[in-house]
Amino acid sequence: MDGRAVAFATSAAGAAGAALRRRGAAGLGLAGPGALLSRRPLGVSSPSVHPAAVARLPLRASLSSPPSAAAAAAAGPAPGSAVKSSATSGRPPLDAAAYAHLPPAEPSPLPLPDVVRGPPGEEMPTKYDPQAVETALYNWWSESDLFVPRAPKDPSLRPFTIMMPPPNVTGGLHMGHAMFVALEDILVRYHRMKGHATLWLPGTDHAGIATQLLVERSLTAEGLDRETMGRDAFLERVWDWKRTKGGYITQQLRRLGASCDWGRERFTLDEPLSAAVTEAFVRLHEKGLIYRGEYMVNWSPNLRTAVSDLEVEFSEEQGTLYYFNYPLADSDEVVPVATSRPETILGDTALCVHPEDPRYAHLVGQRAVVPETGGRTVPIIADDYVDREFGTGALKITPGHDPNDYEIGKRHALPTINLLNKDGTMNEAAGAFAGQDRAVARESVWAAMQASGLALRTEPHTQRVPRSQRGGEVIEPLVSTQWFVRTESLAKPAGDAVRDGRVKVVPPRFEKIYFHWMDNIRDWCISRQLWWGHRVPVWHVSPAAAGGAGAAAAAATAAVPASGDYVVARDEADAVAQAAAKYGPGAVDLVQDEDVLDTWFSSGLWPFSALGWPEETPDLAAFYPNSVMETGYDIIFFWVARMMMLGMGLTDGGTPPFDTIYLHGLVRDASGRKMSKTVGNVVDPLETIALYGTDALRYSLVTGSTPGQDVPLSMEKVETNRNFANKLWNACRYVLGVVDGEPDAAVVASLGTRAVGGWSEPELVELALPERYIIARLHTLVASVSSDPRLSVGRVCRLVRGDVQDALLGGGRRDGRRRRSFGGGGGAPASRRARHAGVRARHLPAAAPPVYAVRYGSTVAALPPAF
Repeated sequence: MDGRAVAFATSAAGAAGAALRRRGAAGLGLAGPGALLSRRPLGVSSPSVHPAAVARLPLRASLSSPPSAAAAAAAGPAPGSAVKSSATSGRPPLDAAAYAHLPPAEPSPLPLPDVVRGPPGEEMPTKYDPQAVETALYNWWSESDLFVPRAPKDPSLRPFTIMMPPPNVTGGLHMGHAMFVALEDILVRYHRMKGHATLWLPGTDHAGIATQLLVERSLTAEGLDRETMGRDAFLERVWDWKRTKGGYITQQLRRLGASCDWGRERFTLDEPLSAAVTEAFVRLHEKGLIYRGEYMVNWSPNLRTAVSDLEVEFSEEQGTLYYFNYPLADSDEVVPVATSRPETILGDTALCVHPEDPRYAHLVGQRAVVPETGGRTVPIIADDYVDREFGTGALKITPGHDPNDYEIGKRHALPTINLLNKDGTMNEAAGAFAGQDRAVARESVWAAMQASGLALRTEPHTQRVPRSQRGGEVIEPLVSTQWFVRTESLAKPAGDAVRDGRVKVVPPRFEKIYFHWMDNIRDWCISRQLWWGHRVPVWHVSPAAAGGAGAAAAAATAAVPASGDYVVARDEADAVAQAAAKYGPGAVDLVQDEDVLDTWFSSGLWPFSALGWPEETPDLAAFYPNSVMETGYDIIFFWVARMMMLGMGLTDGGTPPFDTIYLHGLVRDASGRKMSKTVGNVVDPLETIALYGTDALRYSLVTGSTPGQDVPLSMEKVETNRNFANKLWNACRYVLGVVDGEPDAAVVASLGTRAVGGWSEPELVELALPERYIIARLHTLVASVSSDPRLSVGRVCRLVRGDVQDALLGGGRRDGRRRRSFGGGGGAPASRRARHAGVRARHLPAAAPPVYAVRYGSTVAALPPAF
């Protein structure tokens, strides 16, 4: 949608009125007493509407002129407000030169496509068939370049930018996609109408874990595995998959009607975006914010990689608590201990009691023998972390496999023993149990303790079990060497930007959650033990195998540390140059780090990397910072917080990456339950579209939407909105029937005049009263939305739907009696039905194309705008 939309609609309404008059409109009651309004029109305070009063309403027939600052201030915030306009964000306007790379603002007005009009000489069908119309209409929009940002006529209007949350390249369409497409589409079409240079940039995410999992499963089915193939061959296989299957999700987004600029589509592994990821890593390392170290991570044995805290889901599950005796080394005394994981006993490095527990005070400082380890002993220590009321009041401490034990181990300088291989089997540190799967080892260790007489009893125990969000397997806490981002200095300015109002969170209640996470943030593990993704731009240094020529080269090689040193570089040539400068030419061998970066690291750069950063591109200058980040509230930590930290930490001036964070809720079933394949209540959006059409689905989601609130979706609601779309179709059909035969050149010329200047006051006075009222209602709506464009999308759409359904299209009566709907056969002839004329005009900013309609009794004239 662009600035032509409203002009087209209002001009079309005027053209329809003119055609009606030329065709003998008096016979329809449009002249004389029948043309008078029988009721006070909505939005007009006086009991009657005088032509002059209507003419005094604002005459602009477009949204290209925002209200004055004084008017906006006087209006105050609207209840349920949501998205603010970038025109009032406080940023200075851009110079006109910033838009030099964009096409001009005034494309030629376009006639309605044949998909709406129908072939010449044929009438439109009486029933709206979304399958026959929607795709063809979308293609017409796209081929007409209506989704491309254009230079604004008024350079003082700030650009409006939304970066589409990039769906996984492996993904299929789900209701979350349908929700964000509907909401974001409304926002960008609205700002196109206002005359902003409007960019909605689409793209897909490489989805490191999900994509690698999918391809590895296909390899397994063929009897292959990535280790046997090797890294290069495996990556080529993944790229083949991406080239073959990777475009499905974007085709599905088009089916949802997403009016984004597909010519600017990005993929997070495209070369420019990969360069941005490398640049971000290098800059953060230069600032001392990236380091390599040993730390406890969440390890996924199935994926064989570390995963972030946010990718671990906890579930309440029934387990077992195992009670056993820990014998002391120098006496016959024993300490009773309980654990839920007997296999980890083999990695214990201490027993721990509370310092004020009289039961064990005399044991502190003594040593105990670790069961099933051949006599290895550990100290008994005291720490106030211990809960004296849980279990026996004594804890076994396994710093290598429990996050709380890891912290206790650091406080008491305990050694750390790792018992697990990458695949979840026990390693050589497990002694006689090496090679067993961890679950098998649990039973084996307990059986051995029963045989040795140390086992006491078992009892049922409900526990929180960490599971992988991707694979569902139990996550293993594991101490591992990884790459980390120091987040404290990045999180503070990102939190302050929301606190001081530079960034608005909609709805505001999510600010508390955002602050809690930012204020208690931990360092971020950004390395993953995968092959698909952005490889860590680090080259590890080792002495050159052959050494250089001459004694000096040999001495330089000898000075190279055997391990632990590395260089961070933008590419291999840069790494070689750095190593030569530090150690001398040919003194070292370089091997790039095997790990890749967390997918959320590259996604955190999305608001600016997709615009060309770190290069100073025209799009980056024009469209960054973005205007709105619209996404689901469930990824405020995964993604939104990281975009804020990286955007403010990497771009010039520490500017937030967007003005507004708009959070939508989850789409649930009609009973409010979360959609789940297990429950069997998942609603497939493509199946829904096949039955009812895209407009009906999108409108159902939007009218049920309040920012941050979950949306229950029923097929009955979608079906009702499909019927509403049919009413709009028939309204359009009526008007096209009225104006059919008008010379296209004359209609287009008329639209061109309206598009430039809107309706003038003398032109309005020349129109019949119902037509003036149509335009007056349009102007009222324009003024209402423009005075505070932060309106809740769902609230506006519900109000509009009520007005259109009840007042324009002959919806149900409030008293419950049946009312004939528009287009139905039978009933009084049109001339008699039109005697009690009522007129309304309304812009419908929702999934269905906006329609302006005139109602004469139960007869409606309407036209969809050309966008």
